[in-house]
Amino acid sequence: MAKDSASDTGLPELRVLRQDEWNTWYDTLIRGFGGVPEAAEERELWNSLTELDRSIGAWDGDVCVGTAGAFSFRVTVPGGAAVPAAGVTMVSVAATHRRRGVLTSMMRRQLDDVREWGWPLAVLTASEPEIYGRFGYGVGTFQVSAEIDTARVRLSVPPGTDDVRLRYAVAADVVDACEAVYARKVPGRPGMIARLPGWERLGLLDPESDREGGSPIQCVLAKRDGEVVGYARFRVKPEWDGNGPCGTVLVRDVQALDPAAEAALWRFLFGIDLTSTVKAWSRPADEAWQHQVSDLRRCVVRVKDALHVRLVDVGAALAARTYQAPVDVVFDVEDAFCPWNTGRWRLSGNAKGASCERTTDPADLALSVRELGAAYLGGVSLDALGAAGRVRELRRGALAEASVGFGSSVAPWLPHGF
Repeated sequence: MAKDSASDTGLPELRVLRQDEWNTWYDTLIRGFGGVPEAAEERELWNSLTELDRSIGAWDGDVCVGTAGAFSFRVTVPGGAAVPAAGVTMVSVAATHRRRGVLTSMMRRQLDDVREWGWPLAVLTASEPEIYGRFGYGVGTFQVSAEIDTARVRLSVPPGTDDVRLRYAVAADVVDACEAVYARKVPGRPGMIARLPGWERLGLLDPESDREGGSPIQCVLAKRDGEVVGYARFRVKPEWDGNGPCGTVLVRDVQALDPAAEAALWRFLFGIDLTSTVKAWSRPADEAWQHQVSDLRRCVVRVKDALHVRLVDVGAALAARTYQAPVDVVFDVEDAFCPWNTGRWRLSGNAKGASCERTTDPADLALSVRELGAAYLGGVSLDALGAAGRVRELRRGALAEASVGFGSSVAPWLPHGF
């Protein structure tokens, strides 16, 4: 990690976070997001998960005026590899110190550190998406939310669904079984994060302030031949109107190892007594229920950005994934914020592996590192970025070739925030 220092330009001092500073640092973060206190259990969880040596504070004298942290993640990329990535988190600047370069100085320090750690990627979720493009982050995954009118929408299910047995369970008592399901899912979808010890607590976090009038977290396990093959975590919000019960199921998480188990869980959620609506957030863009419902219009589907991706080391990042069709292309990359990436790179790869090295050969495509980040996990088409004027084709046919190769057979997805 770069040395702590005070800036010669009059910027606040940046330094690595100490444990005895955490409360002050975190209070600065909370104030930056409106100042509403968190539940004690939530605050304690983030205290335990904070990686002090990967977190920095900006200090104006003895006052903390900026925060930024990073988690040690491994993110699945196309081909199934788990690639080291900095999970950029807890970024804030005090309103008293806006427009003075504090955020830029923290992003500069952080990306220099990530490079020093030898990690090829940085990823984040953005409270305001327009902020991070100037630091080279591109929107790499999308998430779906839905408000499904289950009184009118029917769900067709695949063969084998009736063979799956569902049982209620106390979420905390079956966390190991649920984490085993999750771990088996991670290699199969780009964007998923391998959870380190301690992160299983995030799915169990249940402060009353987050329940939106619903019940404490409920959990159902899906089993086949005695094996746990899926789970759902959810709340039920009971409501009544003049016509009778009209409660809502608030879906926290659904994970399953096969289509039949997944369908069984969604069918259960659609059919809970005294409810007529299912609300789900942060779901994969290609989730199967969207093709099983009788009327998608009554599901009020909305798509928004999720994981923003930044290639810290272009060569290492592009070589770490595979490509669904052969590619042999020279990129002319622009990266003003991390100039070590600027220049021409030859990517050669297929479904078995890839290499990416500097070259003096003529470029086939010209783009910035932001576009590479957007396309990296396979959820954003290079062709679409070309149509938007953000990728320039210098060799005829190169854009289509690269676009097909960069694609993914399943939509990349970030399963939870950080």
